[in-house]
Amino acid sequence: MVKRLIGILKYIYFFIFSKVNPIKYAKSIGVNMGENVRFYGMKPFMFGSEPWLITLGNNVYITSGCQFVTHDGGTLILRQRDPKLEITSPIKIGNNVYIGINSTILPGVEIGDNVIVGAGSIVTKSLESNNVYAGIPAKKIKTLDEYYHKLKENSLEIGHLSAIDKEKELKRIFGIKS
Repeated sequence: MVKRLIGILKYIYFFIFSKVNPIKYAKSIGVNMGENVRFYGMKPFMFGSEPWLITLGNNVYITSGCQFVTHDGGTLILRQRDPKLEITSPIKIGNNVYIGINSTILPGVEIGDNVIVGAGSIVTKSLESNNVYAGIPAKKIKTLDEYYHKLKENSLEIGHLSAIDKEKELKRIFGIKS
């Protein structure tokens, strides 16, 4: 009973800490981070049981529901046959990377620089720089330049505005009265 209560209190503490200061929380559990890393919707334990095996470069954006898995839990089923069996590998995220909502990064993956990972992707293999990837498993969709030109055609040209001004402009564009 006491052990369970301690576990619940620990979860509540990590949940609050991860919401109040996600950068400090991630560093406190051992995640290696560059400059200007941003979390949108961090949850405790998103970095699994070996957070010190995860390296995030500069200008990395991690969105809600992402998971970093540094080990293959399936080995537990085979440990009766081979008690020493263990598959664990570091994860390395390069610079200028965006990881979309509910994506999962698996053991041993290295993501290059200037990469976008689409929402809901499962990244099973390393990803080369300057590309956009999506899917299960994640596959190259297009180059970053191709993606930029596609976005530019449909851009509302308001990305530079402050949050307040952006909201006003979006309401104006879409005919929403305040």
